[in-house]
Amino acid sequence: MKILIINGPNLGNIGKREIKIYGNDNFLVYLESLKSHFPEFEISYFQSHIEGEIISKLHESNNKIDGIVLNAGAFSHTSVAIRDAVAAIETPVVMLHISNVYAREKFRFTNIIAPVCKGIITGFGLNSYKLALESFKHL
Repeated sequence: MKILIINGPNLGNIGKREIKIYGNDNFLVYLESLKSHFPEFEISYFQSHIEGEIISKLHESNNKIDGIVLNAGAFSHTSVAIRDAVAAIETPVVMLHISNVYAREKFRFTNIIAPVCKGIITGFGLNSYKLALESFKHL
């Protein structure tokens, strides 16, 4: 099963930024542990700070992979364009947030992408990625 992980803006700095919220583990190191933990998956990774690049990656991945794990970061609260791209593809998308966005600033309570995703996981730190990948075993 081919799975693509897409991380949005500022998520390339996991392990360096806001340690109290995001932890101090480097995501690329963590990604290697995910690949070891899920040998049945062929996991690829894409990260961008640019909304249009994320949209392009969603469209180009449609029907070429089996599932997408999306951490759109702050775009979750603002990007109608990413929402429309997720809605337009047939590949199932599981969205996640590392932090519990509902325990943070009020503007983070609105997630405009989540309603068009297969599911959403929030608040379990980097383990949110494991939970998202685990969900694809049951889809």
